[in-house]
Amino acid sequence: MRAADHAFLLKRAVKAAARAEGLQATFMAKPLADQAANGLHVHVSLRDERGNNRFALDESALHHAIGGLQATMAEAMLLFAPNANSYRRLRPMSYAPTAPTWGHNNRTVALRVPSGAPAARRVEHRVAGADANPYLVLAAVLAGIHHGLEQRLDPGAPVTGNAYAEVPPSLPLSWEAAIALAAAKVLPDYLGHPFCRLYRVCRAAERDRFDDLITPTEYAWYLGSV
Repeated sequence: MRAADHAFLLKRAVKAAARAEGLQATFMAKPLADQAANGLHVHVSLRDERGNNRFALDESALHHAIGGLQATMAEAMLLFAPNANSYRRLRPMSYAPTAPTWGHNNRTVALRVPSGAPAARRVEHRVAGADANPYLVLAAVLAGIHHGLEQRLDPGAPVTGNAYAEVPPSLPLSWEAAIALAAAKVLPDYLGHPFCRLYRVCRAAERDRFDDLITPTEYAWYLGSV
């Protein structure tokens, strides 16, 4: 909760500082087509009651956690990428994932285990964009980890090369595909079935309103040419 509070406070502070200078700060996932996107990477570790990092003491716990994050990633995509612009970020070779891959110190995967001292062993969840709600992102990440630990899920072998080249895209990489993924099996038990249903309905309504708009590009391309 404190981490999510800090994320919201940071956004407000950055926007306020920009306004004070006559500028506008944005946390859109992909505000500029020819520049890098804005991500919301989450670094998470697991500590016991004594403060020991369980991911360092028990590698199986790390692997089970990653397995759970893989298993829930597709159904959580609408939380990680909530709006139309979110999906402009999720492209091959963009350092934003297209499949639930994992690896050690590999920035082409969705779930990266950074190198470093054992006490700092953690998973970097690289899926969400900066436009996502940090409370919902953290809730989905923690749910995935808990699910993996409870079910002792196996993440498979880590990717050692270019994940974009080695693993075909399998995540819902469009707003429509993410909204259509209605048969969520895990997250409703953690976040609540009413919430998941209402959230999906709200995103679908936003999608419908977005689709009703005629964009300047359509006028520029088609108004005088068809």
